Amino acid sequence: MAKGTSSMSLSSLPLTLICIAYFLFSPPSATVTAQYDVVSLGAKADGESDSSKAFLSAWSSACASSSPATINVPAGSFYIKSATFDGPCRSTVTFKIAGTLVAPSDYSVIGSTDNWIIFHQVNGLNVVGGVLDGQGSGLWACKASGKGCPQGATNLEFSNSENIFVSGLSSVNSQMFHIVVNGCQNVKLQGVMVSALGTSPNTDGIHISQSKDVTVLNSKIGTGDDCVSIGPGASNLWIENVACGPGHGISIGSLGKDSQEEGVQNVTVKTATFTGTQNGVRIKSWARPSTAFVRNIQFQHATMNNVQNPIIIDQNYCPDDDDCPHEASGVRISDVTYQDIHGTSATEVAVKFDCSTEYPCTGITMEDVKLTYRSQVAEASCENAGGTASGSVQPTSCL
Repeated sequence: MAKGTSSMSLSSLPLTLICIAYFLFSPPSATVTAQYDVVSLGAKADGESDSSKAFLSAWSSACASSSPATINVPAGSFYIKSATFDGPCRSTVTFKIAGTLVAPSDYSVIGSTDNWIIFHQVNGLNVVGGVLDGQGSGLWACKASGKGCPQGATNLEFSNSENIFVSGLSSVNSQMFHIVVNGCQNVKLQGVMVSALGTSPNTDGIHISQSKDVTVLNSKIGTGDDCVSIGPGASNLWIENVACGPGHGISIGSLGKDSQEEGVQNVTVKTATFTGTQNGVRIKSWARPSTAFVRNIQFQHATMNNVQNPIIIDQNYCPDDDDCPHEASGVRISDVTYQDIHGTSATEVAVKFDCSTEYPCTGITMEDVKLTYRSQVAEASCENAGGTASGSVQPTSCL
C-alpha cells in the first residue's frame, strides 16, 4: 500500500452499514413451507384403519396456514371412508402422496354419494403423485346383474376451484367417473394414469364441465367409458399426448339432454392415440331441442389403432334407445377441424357425420386424413353435414 493511503476494515464500519451490506449481498432465503404429516396426525398405513380424520385434520391446518403448506402422505395404504376438502385457504396447499388411498370395498358405503374425495372452493392446490383406488368392481358387478344399485361415487372431483395442478396421479377402479373438473378455472392435469376394466360402466377417465382454461397432458387412460368427456359449459381446453384404450374415446358431449344448456367451445385435442376403442374423436348430442352448441374444435395428429368409429359426430345419441323423443337435435355444431388423422378402423365406415336435420353441421374441415379398413380404403357417411376437404383425404370426403 502506498505511503499516505489508508484502508478501512469491516470492523470499523458503523453497524448500520454492515447490516445494509448483509441484506444487499446475501442470497435470499427460501420461503418457509409449513409441513404436515398425516401419520403424525393419526393416519395408519395398514389399508384398514379409517384415516379420514387425520387427512381432514392435516387439511384444516394446511388450509389455515399463512404460508404455503405441504401435506405429506408417505408410502403405504391409507383407508379413506370419504373426504371433503373445503376452501378457501389462506395460501397454496400441496398434497405430496407417496402411498395409495383406498376407498371402502363395500360399495354401499359411498355408492349413493357423488364423490369419494372432493376439493371444493380451493384457489391454489398441487396434488403430486399417489394412487387413488376406488375399489369399484363390486358396484360394477351389481350393475351388470341388473339389480337395483346405487349410481356410484367419483374418485376425485375439483369443484368451483381455480389454479389447480395435478401431476403423476393414478386413479384406478373408480365406482363411477375417475376425475371430474367442474366449475373450475386454470386447471392442469399432467402425467395422469387412469385404469379400469373396459367393461366397467360409466367410469369416464377425466370429465370436464362448466370449466375454462383446462389442460390435460401426457396421460394414459384405459377405462369402460370415455377416456376424456367434455360436458356443457367447457371452454378453452387443451388436450395433448393422451393414450386412450380401452374406452369410448375422447368425446364432446353428450349435449342437449336439457333444453337450456351451455355449449362447448375452443377445444384442441392434439397428438392422441386410440387403441381398440369404441370411438376415436366424437361429438354427441341428444335428438331433442336445446340451446347448446359446439364450435371452434381442433382434432389434430391422431392415430387410430383398430377403432370402431375413428371420426364420428352423432346427433341422435340415445344409449340403449331409452327415453329418447327422436326429435331434431337443437345443438348447433360448427367449425370443427380434423387434421392429420390416420390409422385403422375396426368397421367399414370410418368417418360418420350424422348431424341434425334442423341445424346441420357447418364448417367441418378435413385435412390429410387416411383411415383404412382391413388394409383397404374405408368409407365415409354424411347426413346434414357441410364443409371442405384438402390435402389427401381417405376415405373420400362426403361433405
